[in-house]
Amino acid sequence: MEEVIDIGPAREVIAEAGLENLDGRNEEMLISLLQDLQSRYGYLPRQVLEWVSKETGIALSRMFGVITFYAQFSLEKKGDHLVRCCQGTACHVKGAPFITKAISRELGIEPGETTPDCAFTFESVNCLGACALAPLVVIDEEYYGKMTQDKIQQLIINTKQKT
Repeated sequence: MEEVIDIGPAREVIAEAGLENLDGRNEEMLISLLQDLQSRYGYLPRQVLEWVSKETGIALSRMFGVITFYAQFSLEKKGDHLVRCCQGTACHVKGAPFITKAISRELGIEPGETTPDCAFTFESVNCLGACALAPLVVIDEEYYGKMTQDKIQQLIINTKQKT
C-alpha cells in the first residue's frame, strides 16, 4: 500500500512562489521549486511531484530530469540525521576510506543506506569543499574536520542524544 503524502506543504510552496496555473511557463523556477519542496518534505515524494506537475504545467519528465541530474535532490526518504563523509582527494589521502568504514560499523549501514529506525542516512560524497578540514564528516549541516576513526563513535553517540 502506497503511503499517503500530505499535499499541504506543496500547496504552500506553489502559492508562495506564485506558480499556480501558469501553463508550464515555470521551468526557470524549477530548481528553486524543487529545493523548497525538498526542504519541506525532506525528500521529493512522487505523489507530490505529480501534483505539482498538474498544478504548474511543468512536465513530470522535466522534473525527474533535473532531480536525477543534481545530487542535492533525493527521491527517497532520508533518516532524521544525515551523515556525509567526504571522499575528495584531500580527504581520501588523509584517511576518508577508514572514516567511511568506521561510520558504517557504528551505524550498521553502508553509504547510500538509511538505518532501519530511520534515525540516520549515510552518504559518501565526492567533495564537500572544505579540504583544509580533511578528512571531513558533516552531520546535519555541521562540519567535523580532522576526523579520526576514534572520534566517530562519540560523534554518533552525541548525535543520537540530540534526538
